[in-house]
Amino acid sequence: MSSDKTAATSHHRLNVLAFCLTFACAVLVGQLFRYQVIDHENLRQDALNQRTWEKEIPTQRGYVADANGHILALDTVEWEISASPPLVIHPDEIADRFAELLGLPRDEVYTKLTSDEPWVQLAVGVDYEAGEEILGLDEPGITCLPKHSRFYPEGELFAHVLGIVNNTGDGFYGVEGYHNQMLHGGTGQRRVEQNPVGRELPFSPLEEVAPEPGTSLILTIDRNIQYIAEQELLRALDEYGAESGTVLVMDPQSGSILALVSHPSYDPNDFAEAELRLLPDPAVSKMWEPGSIFKIVTWSAGLDSGTISPGTTFYDDGALEVGGRVIRNWDRQGHGLVTMQDGLVQSLNTVAAFISTSTGKDQFYTYLRRFGFGTLTQVDLASEGPGMVKLPGDSNWFPSELGTNSFGQGVAVTPMQMIVAAGAVANKGMLMKPHIVSEMISKDRDGTLRRIRVEPMMVRWAISQQTAQTMTQMLVRVVEKGATQAQIPGYRVAGKTGTAQIPTPYGYHPSDTIGSFVGFAPADDPQFIVLVKLDKPTASPWGSQTAAPTFRAIAERLLVYLQIPPDEIRLAASQ
Repeated sequence: MSSDKTAATSHHRLNVLAFCLTFACAVLVGQLFRYQVIDHENLRQDALNQRTWEKEIPTQRGYVADANGHILALDTVEWEISASPPLVIHPDEIADRFAELLGLPRDEVYTKLTSDEPWVQLAVGVDYEAGEEILGLDEPGITCLPKHSRFYPEGELFAHVLGIVNNTGDGFYGVEGYHNQMLHGGTGQRRVEQNPVGRELPFSPLEEVAPEPGTSLILTIDRNIQYIAEQELLRALDEYGAESGTVLVMDPQSGSILALVSHPSYDPNDFAEAELRLLPDPAVSKMWEPGSIFKIVTWSAGLDSGTISPGTTFYDDGALEVGGRVIRNWDRQGHGLVTMQDGLVQSLNTVAAFISTSTGKDQFYTYLRRFGFGTLTQVDLASEGPGMVKLPGDSNWFPSELGTNSFGQGVAVTPMQMIVAAGAVANKGMLMKPHIVSEMISKDRDGTLRRIRVEPMMVRWAISQQTAQTMTQMLVRVVEKGATQAQIPGYRVAGKTGTAQIPTPYGYHPSDTIGSFVGFAPADDPQFIVLVKLDKPTASPWGSQTAAPTFRAIAERLLVYLQIPPDEIRLAASQ
């Protein structure tokens, strides 16, 4: 009886054990089926993700060159050299070669190559040639990673033209900022394996998409003209004790910018050390009340609307009331009966106010818009400002401003806007869109080279061709009879001076001024137009005494450089 009970108990235990084993086996098989069949792909991907990672391949930013092909900005490459010692096959030979190429002690290199570490860094900041040679050795266990940085061979000379590129490879200001996306190109991707400590293993990548090189740009800027402009601007700042200044040179017939210089400047190779206020380009972002050079626009509006002719007379008693405000001349004198030509030569504010009020507010401000004031010129430079022009109907516009705006007070413009507007007079009345890029050169991922020319673009007629010719003749008389320090022997020059007061929160500054001059030559067939702006000169407050002679110094050198014969010879040859 006892033995039967024991046997039954043993049999029950075997059944329980068999059930447990069967259940455990079923669970195990089920889990194996889950891992190997149901979740196989997910688990495989998780494992792959743990030992691989997506790595961005930096692209090479496009270069920038001047009109003659001189490189102004380019990417330089420095290499980071590292090794995985367990994978290095010939440490003795590699140590000998690397010591020579890297300029390191041979024993130091050998020690690193034979260490027990899974990864060691051999050198950083290795120059391009040495890095390329090491890469070409194709030694197992050796990794060469390129590091791109931006280099500006001309330093400060083109700082405001080009702008900067920061450590993340993004451009700001100038051409670098405006064309950042195009210059940057498209980054590539590579999927690589990594060791347990997160270092890349020196194996071929699992997947790789090559980067697309950035587009390169050829500028309209001529390095030689840029150098002339900078030299003469620096001389003027020193000679006239000016705080800062800007010079712009443009081809009025195409809108091509030939030179753009502002000082003080900075070195774009070391922009982190520069004052932040120096980084934006004053030629497109700094506004000022232009003063009497704005009279070019006022006289053009009067002529084109039929309000005046060069011989129209006006009796100047030294004061003219407009909208409750008395307009006075710069010399506080009356000049009696004067013609419109006399008023422009003598730069009389009362005559300017007479023209604007006679033209009428609606028509006068229509011409300001036609000349491009109050809107962007859309030049391809970053951080451009629109200036400021208040219009009739605006809550902050007053009738007196019809008088003050006529001689460049109460309006704010950028140097780029002013030279473009004056360029319309030089270009037979056609307002051109300014541009600084003449050609774009790109290369597709398959290596196909593409070149795109930037064609000149007319924006609109600012004035008629007849008005432009008349205005040009009047501006020639201004240089001959008024702004005599802008004269160039043998050439007819058209231009206008400006002396602007500087507004403050408490009214205009009692002594500080901004002197300016804008002019073009030869007057009958302008090959260039130059704007000079000098801030707070101390030698003389007048633009005729500071900016006009600076224009002459620049223009004389441009006539020689561009091989433009004197008018008598040039006109005789064309007949």
